[in-house]
Amino acid sequence: MKYRKSIVGGLVAIVVLILVFSSLTTVSSGNRGVLLQFGAVKPTILSEGLHFRIPFMQTVQQIEVRVQKEESSQSAASKDLQIVTTKVAVNYSVDPEAVNKLYQEIGLDYRSRIVDPAIAESLKAITAQYTAEELISKRPEVSAEVKDMLGKKLTKYYMKLEDINIKEFAFSEEFNKAIEAKQTAEQNALKAKRDLERVKIEAQQQVTQAQAEAQALKLKKLEVTPELIQLKQIEVQEKALEKWDGKLPSVTGGATPFIDVSGITKK
Repeated sequence: MKYRKSIVGGLVAIVVLILVFSSLTTVSSGNRGVLLQFGAVKPTILSEGLHFRIPFMQTVQQIEVRVQKEESSQSAASKDLQIVTTKVAVNYSVDPEAVNKLYQEIGLDYRSRIVDPAIAESLKAITAQYTAEELISKRPEVSAEVKDMLGKKLTKYYMKLEDINIKEFAFSEEFNKAIEAKQTAEQNALKAKRDLERVKIEAQQQVTQAQAEAQALKLKKLEVTPELIQLKQIEVQEKALEKWDGKLPSVTGGATPFIDVSGITKK
């Protein structure tokens, strides 16, 4: 009888321990727990840590509330009907205070059911408002508009958009060639403009130099007077006298006939 009581007591203790451990549940870090009672979503949301639940009646579904990253590549038509493939990275998170509603209305596959379609729709809608060249030159503006539209879509489904980064706009090969040809033409036009400006400057410099030389020549002509000519003649004669050795030339030339003056001096 005594042993029977011990066995029963031991079984009761084991059952109690099983019930105690079954009533404990842990919510991991970065998650929230959705409390389910016979499969029905309860309004209670379990935070990180240890919690009690009713064994065999209640279960806990954990949902991550940390920032998650989704990368996507979407093709769409621009305003000028160019096909643009946009690569984008989106950071988002689930609202910790609404995980029960998210689970009840959408389920655990919210990424494929909500996030991916919302990204594609936002990119296509905003891309259609810009030309292909504007998508490149106005990337910050495009990114801001996509972020605004996508944020509103995710908010309706209990998610928050943290950030968005447009990594690349890829265009067709024909469009890339057209852009390259346009850039080449612009560079050539700029070079021609610079060359023309250089030629104009050089021509102006030559005109200025010619004007300066003409002005200098004009001043020199104004300086030539009869007195200056007479002074120059005197200077030439003085230099000739300095070099004369005191002997008269034997022959003179010019307009008069040549005369031998040597014989005259001897007489």
